[in-house]
Amino acid sequence: MADEQFIHLCQPDASKSCGACCGLYNYVNSSKDALTERLSRRTELFHLTVKGPGDLAAFSAMINRTEDAAKRYEVIYCCEYIGFIDPERKKVGCLLHPLQNGGVDLRDVSFYGRELCDGHFCPSYHYISPEEKRALIHIIDDWYLYGLCVTDIDLVKEYFRLISDGVHEMPRARRFENGILRDIALGFFSFKTSWPFRSADANRLGKYYFDGSQYMISHIDYEALGCERSRFDKIFVSLSSDFRSKGEVERGENMIDEKIDAFIGAYHTLT
Repeated sequence: MADEQFIHLCQPDASKSCGACCGLYNYVNSSKDALTERLSRRTELFHLTVKGPGDLAAFSAMINRTEDAAKRYEVIYCCEYIGFIDPERKKVGCLLHPLQNGGVDLRDVSFYGRELCDGHFCPSYHYISPEEKRALIHIIDDWYLYGLCVTDIDLVKEYFRLISDGVHEMPRARRFENGILRDIALGFFSFKTSWPFRSADANRLGKYYFDGSQYMISHIDYEALGCERSRFDKIFVSLSSDFRSKGEVERGENMIDEKIDAFIGAYHTLT
C-alpha cells in the first residue's frame, strides 16, 4: 500500500475515523447512542486504570464482565480495546496504539496482535478509487456514519457512478470540500442511518444478514412485490431495505433520484 496515492481510510483526519475492523458494528445493539456510551465508558476506564502493560488483563476482564457482548456474527471478534482517541471524542481507534501510550506499543495483548492490526487494510482500500476516497473523506465528518459508509463499497461505488454518469465526469474530490455539493452528497450518504425502509432486524447490516455463525447476502424479492428489479438494487440492499410493497420501492427510487438529480443540477449550475 506504500505509494504516492495512499490514503489512510482508518484515520483520515482530525474529525473522524473508522473502527469497523475492530468489530465496532458487530454488536447486536450498534446504534450510535449505544456505541458512544460503550466507547466513552471504556475510554474513561482505560485511562483511569491502565498505567502499564500489567494492568491490561484486569481491564479486559472488567470489560468482558460488564459489557453486553451480544454479537451479530460470532466469527468476527469485537475488540475490547477500541475507544475514543481524542479529547473531543470525534475519533475512534486503538487504545493500545503507541500514539496513545507515549510511544509504547501495547497491541500484542489484543486478540489479533500487533502485527496483524498494524498491517491490515480492508477491501475498501483496494476497490474504492483514490478520487472517491478523497471525496468521501470530504463529505462525511461523523465517525459513526463514516465507518458505515467507507466500508460499504457498493454504496460508495454506485453513488459516484450515478453522479459521474450524470455530469459526464468523476467530480474532483476538492469539489466536495464544502458548499452545496458536499451537502447534497452528505444527504445521500446519511440514508445509511435515516433510510425509512431499513429492516428492523438486528441481524442485518448493509447487504449482509447474520445468523450467529453464518452470514448471507440479502436479496430483495421484487417479483413478490410485483415489480422488476430496481436500477438502484445495489443501493437498496446496502441500505438494508425491507420493502413491503411496490409503492415503497417506487418511493425509495424517487428518494434516490432526488439526491442524484439535485447533485447533477447543482454541479451544472456551479460549473
